[in-house]
Amino acid sequence: MKIRRPKPLVSKVKLKETLNPNQQEKENNEVHADNTVNANSSNKRKENGDIVSSDLSKNEEKIRSIYKNCSDVIYRTFYIGNKTKALLIYIEGLSNEQEIEESVLSPLMNERNMGTEIQSLMTKTVSAPNIKEVSTYIDCVNELSVGKTVIFVSQNSSAFSVSLTKWEKRAIEQPESESVVRGPREGFIEDITVNTSLLRRRIRSPKLKMVRYLVGKYSETSVVIAYVDGLASEDLIEEVKRRVKRIDIDGILDSGTVEEFIEDHPYSPFPQTLATERPDVVTANLLEGRVAILVEGSPFSLIAPITFYSLLQASEDYYGRFLIGTALRWLRYIFLVISLLLPSLYVAVLTFHQEMIPTSLVISIIGSREQVPFPAIVEVLIMEITFEALREAGLRLPKQVGSAVSIVGALVIGDAAVSAGIVSPPMVIVVAITGVASFTIPRYSAAIALRMLRFPIVILAGILGLLGVMLGIILIIVHLASLRSFGVPYLSPMAPMQANEMKDVLIRAPLWKLNKRPHFTGDYNEYRQAPNQKPNPSKGGDG
Repeated sequence: MKIRRPKPLVSKVKLKETLNPNQQEKENNEVHADNTVNANSSNKRKENGDIVSSDLSKNEEKIRSIYKNCSDVIYRTFYIGNKTKALLIYIEGLSNEQEIEESVLSPLMNERNMGTEIQSLMTKTVSAPNIKEVSTYIDCVNELSVGKTVIFVSQNSSAFSVSLTKWEKRAIEQPESESVVRGPREGFIEDITVNTSLLRRRIRSPKLKMVRYLVGKYSETSVVIAYVDGLASEDLIEEVKRRVKRIDIDGILDSGTVEEFIEDHPYSPFPQTLATERPDVVTANLLEGRVAILVEGSPFSLIAPITFYSLLQASEDYYGRFLIGTALRWLRYIFLVISLLLPSLYVAVLTFHQEMIPTSLVISIIGSREQVPFPAIVEVLIMEITFEALREAGLRLPKQVGSAVSIVGALVIGDAAVSAGIVSPPMVIVVAITGVASFTIPRYSAAIALRMLRFPIVILAGILGLLGVMLGIILIIVHLASLRSFGVPYLSPMAPMQANEMKDVLIRAPLWKLNKRPHFTGDYNEYRQAPNQKPNPSKGGDG
């Protein structure tokens, strides 16, 4: 099959210029400086005696000074074969004490024939799958901090670590924020090793690459960049790595922290990466040439680059009939418009353009607003702010009472407000429809951005009428057209228009027609499946 190389959507040069040249030069200098500092600090450690000593008491004194006032650090002195003194150190709660007893202490204490050199103990005595020699105290601390056990042996100027980690973690279950009727029910958890294994189970090829970084001065959080070699652009991979490596912060607590440091437009309300808890979503995006970022301690992984239309696609669109998927996608687009514009259109028409409303409906609305002392814009702001407060309260309250409070609160407050003459019944209907419409958007980050933009458009509608609504729409479209996600236009493939990639935007074409991957940056592997796979039993099979 011949592979064609179309003109890149965004050139390699443009991707590298997502930051200005001065900033790039500054960061290159910083990287060079960091390498110099690391080399100098390594030499300095050796000069200052940070290499493990052959004196066991000095090693113990050094580790105890580093972990001063740390009651969870356990020190165990024992003898190898009843003759050579050794010291075992681990952190309680991070290491498996039973495995330490069976795989480390018991073999070493019963050792009779072998020598006591580190290499001999590592290869012939200790029965553990992952053993590593460490020669500096910094390396020892790094090993201990991730739950490994470190063993010092007398008369040896190095130690060795054994990976016998164990800590409590949440079970794999269906993500509550991305539930599906049909599809996998697995979700990421806070353990990054479990998350990477979930991806490995779905992409078994060695082409799936995972590069690990430690980010955070104190937290030293593992951040894994995952991509499929040969599918993701080399420039995109290097850009993601560069943005992650330049993060310098005390600690990383969630992937949202990483997201704020790597996005192209930090002042935009729209997300420029896709946050998801579903391994199948990450897998699908990796196979399309995107890059995933997984963070230790967070069940949400980040996917880049994305487009605006990625935020309106649900994983279930691809697991059911393509006609149903297309209908649901159009439903989301319609309710996205309703969620953003319905309150502002109501205010504009009721305040400035009453002639657009049928006479019978105008009479009904006027009759319902006779007792309301506020103009329409104040009504909308009161109801919208109250609705958002109830929704936020429902999220923050305990699960057992949160949904009841939000639903009952909305009914009671809405009925009381109408009875007291503060708002009119049509306004309650408008706000309720708007709230329901916002729930149809699959991604919470996109939904909350549209909910926040609703307020300035309402204010513009109250001041300028439909002209203000149009002005708000134009400003939002201009802003979206100016956004980039790792160099990829936010509104692509519609702006700039790429007709051959519209099969998975406004509609969900059959899978046997989606034979090409989305086009992001630079050269890419164009075809993801063989052509002409439309089911046709009468021509190609026994049936």
